[in-house]
Amino acid sequence: MKEIKDNDEQKEVRVLVVDDNESLVGMLKEYFEDHKKISIVKEAYNGEDAIGIIEKNLENFDVLLLDLIMPKKDGIYVLEELKKRQIQKPVIVGTSFNADETIARVSKYNPKHFILKPFDMLDLESKILDAVSFKLDSNTKLNLYHNNLEISVTKLLHGLGVPSHIKGYQYIREGVILMYEKPDIVGAITKELYPEIANRFDTTVSRVERAIRHAIEVSWNRGDIDLMEEIFGHSVDYDRAKPTNSEFIVTVSDKLRLEFNNEKQKSQ
Repeated sequence: MKEIKDNDEQKEVRVLVVDDNESLVGMLKEYFEDHKKISIVKEAYNGEDAIGIIEKNLENFDVLLLDLIMPKKDGIYVLEELKKRQIQKPVIVGTSFNADETIARVSKYNPKHFILKPFDMLDLESKILDAVSFKLDSNTKLNLYHNNLEISVTKLLHGLGVPSHIKGYQYIREGVILMYEKPDIVGAITKELYPEIANRFDTTVSRVERAIRHAIEVSWNRGDIDLMEEIFGHSVDYDRAKPTNSEFIVTVSDKLRLEFNNEKQKSQ
């Protein structure tokens, strides 16, 4: 088990990872090894061991990255034990699926974020840094709407074949969420949406546009054809042009809005 080093203590955010996937833990440790603000300082591979490690290192970590499905004891057990022992640390819950009942069950423990596996590292970085940007208290309520939306967008883009390691993936995901939350900007993609995305990722509008176009080109050759037909209808024709950036973002956003509205009606 990795010991906490002096330079780790000086970093802004120290993360304890609880996940039974040793390869994933190793990848996270390698990725954040030279990170300026984030370090992986401890790890556990099942919920049972996790509680002991957490209690012994309460002052040595800032954020808990927690997998839900693990041997011996799962992530729900860890969350329940944290609640019983009144241990309040920001928690990011990793999940491979976005079943509403699971998210609802976990949400009562007030995690800071959900993140869909496989992780997009830039997304994980953002969530880790955000997790320590507030003071956790017992009245903190999880924004279920926004977390569900993030997970739904991520899952949909994966199905459409957009690779999560390219920049265009992040820009499309952000664009879809912005379009979902601000549908009135549908006629101002270039003037409002691109500049907002560029500002959030500290880049230029032209780079955002090019990266999104490249991501769509890649997805058009590797996505789930049935899902693409469901979302884009008869426009999925390899002898015809691919959707434009605007068409892609608006159509995916409309698809999510329709699904959320249907779910809302069912719950009423």
